[in-house]
Amino acid sequence: MRIDDLLNKNSVEAKIVESVNYKGSLPSLTDNWRFNFKKHSKAKNVRTFVLVCEHSEDIIEGCLIFEMRDKTEPYMAYLEIAPHNKGEDKRYDKVAGCLIAFASRLSFIHGEDFNKGWLAFDVQEETKEDEEKLMALYSKKYKAMRLEGTTLMIISPENGEKLIEFYLNS
Repeated sequence: MRIDDLLNKNSVEAKIVESVNYKGSLPSLTDNWRFNFKKHSKAKNVRTFVLVCEHSEDIIEGCLIFEMRDKTEPYMAYLEIAPHNKGEDKRYDKVAGCLIAFASRLSFIHGEDFNKGWLAFDVQEETKEDEEKLMALYSKKYKAMRLEGTTLMIISPENGEKLIEFYLNS
């Protein structure tokens, strides 16, 4: 997979590595991340993944915690891009898309019965306005659907396949 290097105006090879195979430490609140991946990665039935560039494997560009709820339902429990990939001066683009596409791929591999290929996740921000903005972004950019009256969003198998093709296979 490739992510866009906005500083050098090119794309670079990246990979997603499961945390058990990652040599560095997972990010936490003390590293200016919003989520404590060190803590959350120790929960039952979760798998933690980091996205790194091939040329700088010691720097985490984004992190994902994937969970199988009730052993059948694929759920993206936590997703965050590195602080240096946020805002107007961000270094890399497409990090979140790659991680969401990867979670979608996992939903096809691990989802069972009618859950196969469906990816669920919640959007929880500090303010209702921020939640609405983020849900609108997920709807527009990743074709996620919101369950009415909730913060739960779902990516369908059809849209998951499109994300996998665009972010992971191109």
